[in-house]
Amino acid sequence: MIIVLRSGATQEEVDEVVERLKRLGFGAHVSRGVERTIIGAIGDERGVNLEEKIGVLPFVEKVIPVLAPYRLASREYQKTDTVVKVGNVEIGGGKLVFVAGPCSVESEEQVVETAVRVKEAGAKILRGGAFKPRTSPYSFQGLAEEGLKFLAKAREVTGLPVVTEVLGVEELPLVARYADMIQIGARNMQNFRLLEAVGKLRKPVLLKRGMMSTVEELLMSAEYILVQGNYQVVLCERGIRTFEPSTRNTLDLSCIPLVKMQSHLPILADPSHGTGRSDLVEAMSLAALAAGADGLIIEVHPNPIEALSDGPQSLTPEQFNHLMKEIKKLAATMGKEV
Repeated sequence: MIIVLRSGATQEEVDEVVERLKRLGFGAHVSRGVERTIIGAIGDERGVNLEEKIGVLPFVEKVIPVLAPYRLASREYQKTDTVVKVGNVEIGGGKLVFVAGPCSVESEEQVVETAVRVKEAGAKILRGGAFKPRTSPYSFQGLAEEGLKFLAKAREVTGLPVVTEVLGVEELPLVARYADMIQIGARNMQNFRLLEAVGKLRKPVLLKRGMMSTVEELLMSAEYILVQGNYQVVLCERGIRTFEPSTRNTLDLSCIPLVKMQSHLPILADPSHGTGRSDLVEAMSLAALAAGADGLIIEVHPNPIEALSDGPQSLTPEQFNHLMKEIKKLAATMGKEV
């Protein structure tokens, strides 16, 4: 349920609603707008008539049922777009943001060089994997804390905030010490204990859609984070598994406007994982932005042929620079700022 307070509601009145909800067994999420304050009632509404218990208060304008199973993530709960701040970078709110870097951190020289090059081209956030979930146990698994230290060094050199993936609850404290944003990968989208843990962390989260997950399941996973009090969630469409064998995944462009209609959370697109082919990244990047994505996350490597992971889908710094020039042309026609 959403409880809308009348214009000019005082802090004492807000506190009274929150306290009443607690006594009824509900949590409460308070969102203050320019003209109205709304409170999301979090809990099982069966057997409790909030219209009778809360709606009768003189400073309550109305009580609205939320039809979507995801409540805090829904447009019904919040009409305005959420803007998530990562370091000094804002994701959402109309300005396009680009996240770039190698799939795996392989050395300090590699990640620092890449960071410098992608920043020059227009990237605002550095991505890089220190812990790598791989299909094969024999594949490169990442450098762990050493890789995190290399990312921190790249941030020191360039000023770019860092996003990196965490694989489990046990690594979360370590990753959180180094990262400005925590990535939940596709394989962990429904790792509910991990979602709850990052929800309690209060650090920005990049939540990737599972390769066989629906849009509703993606938003329900975001809800696990939001309900813990962390409202800094950015979604990511990174392709879903279909019967098409010529690409690694199928980048679901329809997901982007669908999320925009159903949720206030910002969404990025990942054309690197979405296609698995560097020669398709530029076309799908432009298409994703035209579909309404708030930005992109793209894999860039100084020498993709020798990359320890995901070389075939990685752009060279030169290719990324060219892509950013094309993006600026598109952004100008869309009235978007890069």
